[in-house]
Amino acid sequence: MHHDLTLALALVAALGIGAQWVAWRLHQPTIVLLLIVGLIAGPVFGWLHPSRDFGALLHPIIRLGVAIILFEGGLNLHLHELRGAATGVKRLVSVGVVLSWVLGSLAARLIGGLSWPVALVFGAITVVTGPTVIMPLLRHARLNRRPASYLKWEGIINDPVGALLAVVVFQYFISSGAQASFPAVAAGLVLALVAAAALGVGSGMLLAGALGRGYVPEFLKGPVLFAAVLLIYIAANRVQAEAGLLAVTVFGITLGNRRLASIEEIRRYKEYMTVLLVSAVFVVLTADFDPAVLGRLNWRSVALLAALVFAVRPAAVWLATWRAGMSRAERTLVAWTAPRGIVAAAVAAVFAPEMVAHGYPDAAVLVPLVFGLILATALLHGMSIQRLALWLGLASTQRNGMLIVGASPWSVELARVLQELKVPVLMVDQSWDRLKPARLSGIRVSFGELLSESSEESLELNDIGCLLAATYNDAYNALVCTRFASELGRNRVFQLRLHGGDEDDSRGLPRTLRGRLVFDEQATYDELMRRHYQGWHFQKTRLTETYDYEAFRRDCPGDALIMLVVRESGEVVFQSPRDPLKPRPGETVVCYLHEPGPTGGAGMRESR
Repeated sequence: MHHDLTLALALVAALGIGAQWVAWRLHQPTIVLLLIVGLIAGPVFGWLHPSRDFGALLHPIIRLGVAIILFEGGLNLHLHELRGAATGVKRLVSVGVVLSWVLGSLAARLIGGLSWPVALVFGAITVVTGPTVIMPLLRHARLNRRPASYLKWEGIINDPVGALLAVVVFQYFISSGAQASFPAVAAGLVLALVAAAALGVGSGMLLAGALGRGYVPEFLKGPVLFAAVLLIYIAANRVQAEAGLLAVTVFGITLGNRRLASIEEIRRYKEYMTVLLVSAVFVVLTADFDPAVLGRLNWRSVALLAALVFAVRPAAVWLATWRAGMSRAERTLVAWTAPRGIVAAAVAAVFAPEMVAHGYPDAAVLVPLVFGLILATALLHGMSIQRLALWLGLASTQRNGMLIVGASPWSVELARVLQELKVPVLMVDQSWDRLKPARLSGIRVSFGELLSESSEESLELNDIGCLLAATYNDAYNALVCTRFASELGRNRVFQLRLHGGDEDDSRGLPRTLRGRLVFDEQATYDELMRRHYQGWHFQKTRLTETYDYEAFRRDCPGDALIMLVVRESGEVVFQSPRDPLKPRPGETVVCYLHEPGPTGGAGMRESR
């Protein structure tokens, strides 16, 4: 199929984002869908031929894309995540790297039959995991905070470190004819690490100061960061090949921990770009894959790949994290999860022909081995991480919990009803006294300011699927909803009305600055509190085939307020004038009424 570069770019973007959306809708790992889409678009139907379509631009585009992805990953590495996990992370990115390299090289030599030079280079390449594969998996698996921190930090730090290690080992054997010595090569590695770290920290401090003092206008902050990442990447690579990846990662970590007022907007800008880049790069990578290269693999190659997945990685992690404060379940999950991605493929593609040209003919299998490892780990780990995490108790079964902000007598009563319906509830308030009734009812509570850094560091929200801001401060409710809209989705953050009237009243807060308003126009905070003290109560009714929603409405008192529906999956759906509820049999309707509820039907009813 013949097409020009613009069509190829459009097709890559459409296929990548389309795969992301389908994965989200089907609740499947994104990486697996991206691999399948890339293989279909390239080797199967021939819609894409990246090497031909992009030509000499292909590898520079991929490298710059990976640099931006690593910067965004570093930007999201918070130092407070290391509290309680610091020892494990340090072991994984130091001892773990060395053990993975040594054990991987031994396996390549003894099982794969590779020569020592090629085995050592291959072992270094297999150290690389990276955020391009880890971050989508973490988003899919909904892991608890600690195991997610281990995998995120290891993936983002090991990616540039592993690439640097591979470059140094490769250069040692390529330049050995020029009497290169191991101490000289080791010194080059240390120099590259120090130079890259210094450049990243220095640039981060300098740019953070410029942003904090207002030297960069708001509309230029994103573009300035984008340009800075590319410049730092190129500058560090001038010192040592692949040092740029480490430099931009350190740059992101430095900038992300400087407490800049605009850091959240910057993260959001970079996150959008990273989603597009990860999708595009994976589609390009797999579309450019030639299935014929797998024909070079023999039974020893397959045994080597199996050893890397089932023996080398688990052994390296278990040895590296011995007495590191990690639970057995955490060590098991981390030991299993190590998908390889873009950087490993790019490094192998560059090194293999060079090593063959310098007298290492068995280096020809580097590319098929690495691609085989990428496919195997992406499929195995992508399809199993969530199930394994659930079995180990390191992830939430469903994300249908409710975060209620503001502990009033009315909201505490609502939380009790939701908890009785097996909906996980977390109630947050700045008053210990207001939280007391919730605590006595066995409701999970958090005392303090939800928007503070301490709450961000301590709260486990991986089971929370929606938020209800129910304080008496309309502006605060809107601020909370705006803060969590990016995590939960704009359609999953709700707030109580403080005043009656139309939702689109131009005199009130615009929809872009608040959450979705719940219940009808008269159900304001004050009105709900007044009705609570008048003796109104919640009633929950489970609909059946013989007692449907229409029958329920006929039996309901005229002034009853339909509050929400709890679906069979546990998802909570609020009533609103804009989106009236349409409950189905099997779902539970929660209403707020003064009189006894429906009496004429066969539904299962219970009041409190």
